[in-house]
Amino acid sequence: MSQHEPRSARPTLDELRAVVQPPSVVGRRNSEHWAGTLYLRRMSLHFTRVIIPTGISANGVTWLMILVGVIAAAVLMIPSWWAVLACALLIQFQILIDCSDGEVARWRGTSSPMGVYLDRVGHYVTEAALPIALGVHVDGGPTSIGGWTTIGALTACLVLLKKSFGDLVFVARLYAGLPKGEESAESGASRSAGLRSARSLLRFFPFFRAFVAIEYTLITLFFATVDVLLAQLGAVDDGVVLRGWLLLSLPLAMATAGGFLLMIVTSRRFDA
Repeated sequence: MSQHEPRSARPTLDELRAVVQPPSVVGRRNSEHWAGTLYLRRMSLHFTRVIIPTGISANGVTWLMILVGVIAAAVLMIPSWWAVLACALLIQFQILIDCSDGEVARWRGTSSPMGVYLDRVGHYVTEAALPIALGVHVDGGPTSIGGWTTIGALTACLVLLKKSFGDLVFVARLYAGLPKGEESAESGASRSAGLRSARSLLRFFPFFRAFVAIEYTLITLFFATVDVLLAQLGAVDDGVVLRGWLLLSLPLAMATAGGFLLMIVTSRRFDA
């Protein structure tokens, strides 16, 4: 089939998989989330197959992904364990849609810079909104905003900084007239042996992933569940554990952003 020939609007799963999930996509080192590798890519193929006949554009699917992320954060603001659970489930759905938008684009041959931009916007908005929403949750809801919301907002600022540090590498290379660069372990490794050793140790405690949307909502759900169980047993006051997680998030986000910046400036990412 020619690259420019329109593909069927009702492909089989095997036809779809061969085009939209090549090894170059599912094997990407930095862009492919572990949840996608383990199970979401299997589920997204079915979602993509449903989406294709509707005529919704790939960018339209990305807008849906952004909307689901915003809704998830809005739900998290409700001071209830069920809200935390619903938020975690919505973020799972968001990442499934995130897999699907690229699959729709690859099937139709409509990949575009706008699609990449909207995808980035979606992740920036969601991952910044979640800590703020948790702060509102801990404060008692949107009508009781206070100090915990401030802590969530400060954490969100650090999350945004960390994400921008990575994207600014590509901006710097573009301004210098260099190609995008490869997503490889060699280019991302620090020139410092000490930092490389420290990064290797972090494989056993990957706290730097704590603010990725899936991880953040699952961690929050875990602490919210522990909070409820301990409160029912009378071991702690209601909300103590979740407040502790929110308080820990601020220095954790600071360490994550600072460490990421240090790894970048000591790496080979700016080499021609």
